[in-house]
Amino acid sequence: MLIRSQGFMVGVAILLAWVTCATLGELFRPYDPLAQDLLGTNQSPSSAHLLGTDALGRDVLSRIIAGARTILVVAPCAALLGVLLGTVLGLVQGYYRGPVDMIAGRVVEAFLALPLVIVAFMAIAAIGPSVLTLILVIALVFGVLSSRTVRAAVLAERDLDYVAAAHLRGESGLHVMFVEILPNVMGPIIVEFTVRLGYAVFTVATLSFLGFGVRPPTPDWGADIAANYQFLAAGYWWEALFAALAIASLIAAVNLIGDAVETVMNE
Repeated sequence: MLIRSQGFMVGVAILLAWVTCATLGELFRPYDPLAQDLLGTNQSPSSAHLLGTDALGRDVLSRIIAGARTILVVAPCAALLGVLLGTVLGLVQGYYRGPVDMIAGRVVEAFLALPLVIVAFMAIAAIGPSVLTLILVIALVFGVLSSRTVRAAVLAERDLDYVAAAHLRGESGLHVMFVEILPNVMGPIIVEFTVRLGYAVFTVATLSFLGFGVRPPTPDWGADIAANYQFLAAGYWWEALFAALAIASLIAAVNLIGDAVETVMNE
């Protein structure tokens, strides 16, 4: 069971901590994350500012707490929408096969020819950066990638006896796909979602770092790293390090949960 997995429980604890920051952070963050103090710039961690201040005098801890909201809205929404799209596409490919599978397969191969971040980068550059654009672009790319997993699971199910029985009863293709086959491939789909969620966190942070995330001065982990990493050479390590650790901890938490879920599903 999942609750007996130490990795799962650690992952859940870290994830819940960040969810708390995203939803209730306004209640306990020490400063306004947008407030600038030009007389208190680049202060090292202290009792007044536990994680220090950045080049504009903003409290680093407050910005990390506030930045959790952006990434925990965009990443799960993009991963969920992408897996839903991939599920539909994979069901159609695996069930109908033939020309439908061939055409869809070529589209998937075209997407796979380029790295995910590059595809998202070009799409956002053409449309313009926004939270909605981030979600839709990442979901589209993830949907194409997830369809391969769902297709493989459907191919293993479509020739089984229960599907043949549904055909004999005269059930439509939509009924067979979504009522008969879909419940039997939910295991791989759930695992795929946990995997994509981790990738989504990394992708959102990367795009923000490149300047294609939310617009400043909105707190954002990736954007804050991009704005402050240049000061590492001057010894102001805290300005970028703690945001990077926040991203790493969230990805680690999602991966721990995903590994535990996959282990349970395979038992």
